[in-house]
Amino acid sequence: MMFPVVGGLGLASNRAADTVDQTSGELAKGELPLVTTILDMNGAPIAYLYDQYRIPLEPNQIADTMKAAIIAIEDKRFYDHQGVDWQGVMRAAAKAGVEGETSQGASTLTQQYVKNYMAFVLGADDESAAWEKATEATIGRKMREARVALQVEQQMKKDEILAGYLNIVPLGNQTYGVGAAAKAYFGTTADKLTVPQAALLAAIANRPSSLNPGTNPDKALERRNLVIDRMKDNRAFGDDAEEAKKKAEEYKAAPLGVVPDLQILPKGCVGAGDGPIYGFFCEYLLEYLQKSGITKKQLQRGGLTIHTTMDPDATKAAKASAEQQVAKTTNGVANAMSIVAPGQDKHRVRALVANRDFGNNAELGQTARPIPAEVVPFGAGSIAKVFTAAAALDKGVAGIDKTIDVPKVYTSRVYRDGNKGYTVKNAGDYKDKMTLTEALASSPNTGFIILSEKAGLNNVVDMAYKLGMRETLQGVNLGGEPLKADKSNGPSQGDQFKQGNMGSFTLGPGATSILELSNVAATLMSDGRWCPPTPVEKVLDRDGKEIALKEQPCEEAVNPDLAHAMVQGMSKDTISGTAADAARNAGWTRPAMGKTGTTENHHSVAFLAATPQYAGAVMTYADGNNPQAICPNPIRLCGNASGVFGGQVAAPTWFNAMKAIHDSKGLPPAPLPQATRYR
Repeated sequence: MMFPVVGGLGLASNRAADTVDQTSGELAKGELPLVTTILDMNGAPIAYLYDQYRIPLEPNQIADTMKAAIIAIEDKRFYDHQGVDWQGVMRAAAKAGVEGETSQGASTLTQQYVKNYMAFVLGADDESAAWEKATEATIGRKMREARVALQVEQQMKKDEILAGYLNIVPLGNQTYGVGAAAKAYFGTTADKLTVPQAALLAAIANRPSSLNPGTNPDKALERRNLVIDRMKDNRAFGDDAEEAKKKAEEYKAAPLGVVPDLQILPKGCVGAGDGPIYGFFCEYLLEYLQKSGITKKQLQRGGLTIHTTMDPDATKAAKASAEQQVAKTTNGVANAMSIVAPGQDKHRVRALVANRDFGNNAELGQTARPIPAEVVPFGAGSIAKVFTAAAALDKGVAGIDKTIDVPKVYTSRVYRDGNKGYTVKNAGDYKDKMTLTEALASSPNTGFIILSEKAGLNNVVDMAYKLGMRETLQGVNLGGEPLKADKSNGPSQGDQFKQGNMGSFTLGPGATSILELSNVAATLMSDGRWCPPTPVEKVLDRDGKEIALKEQPCEEAVNPDLAHAMVQGMSKDTISGTAADAARNAGWTRPAMGKTGTTENHHSVAFLAATPQYAGAVMTYADGNNPQAICPNPIRLCGNASGVFGGQVAAPTWFNAMKAIHDSKGLPPAPLPQATRYR
């Protein structure tokens, strides 16, 4: 009898009818915003993402006490009507707009289910505005809500509607639905809710702010007891009036019973993991996924299960080593490490750590920047000589066993320093000639500037890009600032070095990504095959189906022979080179490739190294507002003094972490690939 009225209000138009049909169809399908779970490589959870903390339940997973409580206080005729209390609708519609009146009255649980769905599911982008629209005091809104409710009643069973409402309703303190609220408030599950517990949840449903049991316990208690009285009146405690009254009084005498510390599911990357130590990896993962086609909405509301590559054991070992070398509260000094597993199909990121924790309290040694994965505005020093050596091999102007010239001082005729030639000198005594392998171990500046001239600067920069320094060279400018979409703050760092004919590139002064450094080592140890450093194995949707990611494909960066030659050429650093003392002090005996780096002003030092099983890089740098030289014993800022070297802090961090990782996993020493060419 009411449909002519609905039609008269203009709600039977095709467009309105389509909207109603779509809404009721989505309600029947019941896809609610769910929690996304991030797992480590072993399947253990490390972090959760959500806009609405919700544990979805089937009707049989919700206690009868909860169903009785919500029906008693909200809709005692729930099982008798067909979704709408028509007399109440018209009465509320007639009062709509009158001062002090709202449109909340006369709504059945089915209508409230509709209203909450429109606010908290369909209105996901702006819940506040959606709630206001879903509850606006207009006849049109009431009629639309009524029609959807009627259709829902035709498509769903009563118990499904009731469970749908109890799954979606906001219950305060970031909880939505009785599954999450039961755990948060009482440390229990929804199928075990007692009468007082169920009555409290029914009391605060849709009114969680004003009836918050933590901030307004007296009002919450008063409302809870009203619910209990309504349950009694609705015969929830039996037909014997005296017995029911006695039970009601016992239930009302019970305390609120809310646990002292609400059991809210941790949210986001801050605080992720034991310690917490997983935040840097978590933050990189989210950035990587969004670049790979997973939207923020999917992450926050999709109920995804994300299987990652993170190795908790490797992460703990690396974190302990980073803090052992540089305490987390050390003023102005960060010590960050990245670990990547070499491979032909993927380069799996196993750990991203720092002496800092991932967080917002700088006084506690925390930083909210994903420093092991981002491009930091400091150089890796002589590690860049790896790119010069690789380019020289590629262009046929050097071999790992062939000697190179190493003068004490060298003034380049190719590179310029203003109006004069670019002059470099060695920091120490070197032989006038040495093999390229010896040079990679001992790191003379002059020999590599000469090699850079012979190979060509553009080829050296391009080699760095191919081996893995991609975001470092093309994603930021020379100061390490991310390039804007219009490149107005460009050119890129790589282009700047090329255009400026800056021979200093081989000495590594530019901004650097620690993760990309580790991936360079992984590329060389993977027979020259570059893959993006991936933190993810697979992403499953709420139904367990895998979501395809738009990841960059692996590619051959250099031919396998060249990669093998570079690994052999870098194999002496841990034995007789700049990292030898650190290796010896750590008890390191495995074959490994490696290269240390120190910037001229000692504001940063680094170490890149790999075994066939793990590649990694460490960078120690001045991360405060007033960068200074870093000095040893203990590690600290020390003005403009001659400071620490890569072999003194970055290399020990690497060796101590990697020894613990290899030993704990029982990995036998693995031989390095042999070079058959480029010797």
